[in-house]
Amino acid sequence: MGKRICQSLAVAAAVIFLSWPGGSSQGWAQDNHKLTMMMVQSYDLLERGKVEEAQKIYEQVLREDPGNPLALNNLGAIMVTEGKEAKALSYLQKALPKAKGYKLKVNRVCTVKGICMAFRPLQDVYGDQELEPLIRLNIQMVKKKMAVTPVK
Repeated sequence: MGKRICQSLAVAAAVIFLSWPGGSSQGWAQDNHKLTMMMVQSYDLLERGKVEEAQKIYEQVLREDPGNPLALNNLGAIMVTEGKEAKALSYLQKALPKAKGYKLKVNRVCTVKGICMAFRPLQDVYGDQELEPLIRLNIQMVKKKMAVTPVK
């Protein structure tokens, strides 16, 4: 793994919380908390190998928050676990424009089959890490994998 990728992985693993950008109203905070808890649950399922259950929750997050870049990123990670790199790339490319300005801190990072990172949020506080470069890194890793293996 290249030095830049290793450094990016280290930065991603070092951070510990997540937040969605947006307003500060109580309704937004409640919605944000609900989505965060769904993201935590789905990540935990993914980590335990319950991929289908995790995928359903990420899809529910997208129904409630269309274009959520973290849900799209983690769905990309799921597609990697299924060997569907082209679909993973599609999810990541959809996430990229929404990721700019999306600040997060995550408490865990999983590397899926050595290439695509999924992130587990901890709670609803603003972070200082941009999601965009992490998604760009995932896109690079998926493209690199696709260049050496047949596309499904």
